Amino acid sequence: MKVEKPGEKYSCGICGNEVTVTKAGGGELVCCGKPMDKVSE
Repeated sequence: MKVEKPGEKYSCGICGNEVTVTKAGGGELVCCGKPMDKVSE
């Protein structure tokens, strides 16, 4: 899932790491070798 805008939140389903986007570059967030899941905006 591509990062689209600041404020989006992502979580790793494997280790539980969480990320809040501060600057969107359009790439994909990956953790533990798998794409992170979007949890909210």
